[in-house]
Amino acid sequence: MCTDQNNLERSSRANMDFDEILVKCGNSHRYQYLLLALYGFLLVFVSMHYFSQNVISFVPNHWCYHEQLENRSFSQIEAIYNQFEKPSCTRLETIDLEAGNATISVDRCDRWIYNYDFGFRSMNTELNWVCDQAYKARVGQSFFFAGSMCGTLIFGLLGDKIGRIKALILANLCGFLGDFSTIFTGSLTAFSLTRFISGLAADANSYLMYILILEYVSPSMRNVALNTVLGMFYSLGLFGASWLAVWVGSWRLFLACSSLPLLLVTLFYFLVQESAQWLITRNDIDGAIRRLQRVAKINRRVVSDDDFKSFRSYCERNYRKDTVGESQAKLTDMLKMPRMRSSAIKILLIFMIVVPCYNTIARSVEGLGISPFIMFSLNALMLPPSGYLQGLLQDVSGRKLTAVSWMAITGIFAVAAGLILSLSHNLNVLLLVGLTLAARFGVSIADGASSQLCAELIPTCVRGRGVAAAHVAGFAASFLSPYIIHLGTYFKPAPAIILGLLFVAGAFVCLLLPETRNKKLPMTLAEGESFGLGERMFDFLLQLRKDKDSEAELETELNEKDIQQ
Repeated sequence: MCTDQNNLERSSRANMDFDEILVKCGNSHRYQYLLLALYGFLLVFVSMHYFSQNVISFVPNHWCYHEQLENRSFSQIEAIYNQFEKPSCTRLETIDLEAGNATISVDRCDRWIYNYDFGFRSMNTELNWVCDQAYKARVGQSFFFAGSMCGTLIFGLLGDKIGRIKALILANLCGFLGDFSTIFTGSLTAFSLTRFISGLAADANSYLMYILILEYVSPSMRNVALNTVLGMFYSLGLFGASWLAVWVGSWRLFLACSSLPLLLVTLFYFLVQESAQWLITRNDIDGAIRRLQRVAKINRRVVSDDDFKSFRSYCERNYRKDTVGESQAKLTDMLKMPRMRSSAIKILLIFMIVVPCYNTIARSVEGLGISPFIMFSLNALMLPPSGYLQGLLQDVSGRKLTAVSWMAITGIFAVAAGLILSLSHNLNVLLLVGLTLAARFGVSIADGASSQLCAELIPTCVRGRGVAAAHVAGFAASFLSPYIIHLGTYFKPAPAIILGLLFVAGAFVCLLLPETRNKKLPMTLAEGESFGLGERMFDFLLQLRKDKDSEAELETELNEKDIQQ
């Protein structure tokens, strides 16, 4: 019996994979909480950076300047200009203040009266980029998204070449450089250039850290803990962006205050361990073991040399023969494998559907009858509960069911909201805001669940590049968002109906992907090819009761191996 026990221990040691050695080093302890805390800090300023484009280009109510209106109240000025078709851009020749009549001038307006929201002077108001010049701010926004497409791809490639942490730091330095340089611009050319540089950081400055956390934490922490942190701190950044702008009162000061903290991300190089999984795929087993030893030290866990030797033997036996190719693996190699090619196409489709819908809803804060600063704050309040609920639902029912159900729910809701908006002649502001916030809540869950599902399906060796390519596809599709909104001028419910149909289509595509809940994430292309093999479209529903305690069983199994050894 003793001999059998010794044989069992030797066999267990000889098959110590990454998840098992990570349990010994600690996969839900001090280091993992440090990662979540740093991720939360990062999200605050990433959120400010991402939505700074909206904040600096807010356009308050404005009217063409006339000397007779200098000492008049805004309500009096509004009453005079509301007689005309385009009150914000109509220049008046003469004004009869007593009768309230006015005549239109043939000259274009070149000076305006602004009713500043909370006293905030935006870039558009300072540079008078309104009316005929309003297109300039939109050109800058388009360059921001063009930069995000390039940056997401570049830093995703770097994340798989030089490591997650170095690429993360470089991305945030680009964000700082772009935002801080924007302060000194005054022309469309300079503004477009700096917004392109700023856009290089968008998304890459956070998702690389997200990938690294996925590779270091336990299955249970990937659900509620990670998504709660995501929702809570991203909302703090959104909320902070609104009221920081109000507090400083100027778009230039706002960009300075929101961009400088991005320099602190350079400290992550000394605080965060490079992904051990990624190092294994780069054929650097020694480097992976050094990182795991540091994690164990931070977590105050004692891991024997024999355990690390067993882990090394397992890696050399299972990955060494593959990592020569895996370390040079290209994203196109996924397309050479039938099942990986199918999954890659589905992942791209999901991002091309969800990201435009998310951007369309998340950035709709003007023209709702209330201050955009207040609407930004209300939007921020939707993120913590949506993040917590997303994590809870994923913990209970899995990523796939959460993504599919909330895409379908949000799609149905969007169609209903569009019909209500089109049929109502005198829409209540509270109803309009309520519908917008409900859509914001739903799209946050749908976006988060589908993004996590897709990120977990991509093998470690190409995960950075794979997620980057998916985000690029999503940003590229986001260029259609203005045209979708423009269709509302011809048929009012058209944008909402299109969004609804897109969500339903996204839900269907998600059904075609395998579930990742309580499963070891694929590290190599070969593991990615066999992941979910034999799983049918609705098998995840049949497994709900069976998988109720599978997460606990998975971690218990790993912990039992830890105790045995």
